[in-house]
Amino acid sequence: MIGAGGVRSQSELMRRLEGAGHHVSQSTVSRDLEAIGARKLVDDTGSARYVVEEARPIEERDLAETLAEHVTGSAASANLLVLHTGPGAAHVVALALDRAGLKGIAGTVAGDDTILVVAAEGVGGADLARLLEAIGDA
Repeated sequence: MIGAGGVRSQSELMRRLEGAGHHVSQSTVSRDLEAIGARKLVDDTGSARYVVEEARPIEERDLAETLAEHVTGSAASANLLVLHTGPGAAHVVALALDRAGLKGIAGTVAGDDTILVVAAEGVGGADLARLLEAIGDA
């Protein structure tokens, strides 16, 4: 929604998400905008809208907060870890994982409420689960 360039306020984003079937609070929208690096930009006409900045690293404590807030469950298999979130939150967690640059994670794929975390060579899904659990406990 933000990538399309038309979101001008958090309340507008909340209405659009509601229209798409995602029930979110203003505080969640605010935290998620921060987590994905969104900021307001004033264009040439003087109108403000949200844009997403280029990828920037995320601190481990911010990753821990994102995991604690959004991840509701997980399952490991071979070199994969599946993370479950509430509706519409998978992209926030996947982006946080990607920006954290954790060794052992080759990449992520996010759906609406599920993330597939692919382990790097020599790392298993259970290893990733333990790594994320340790980050959450730190």
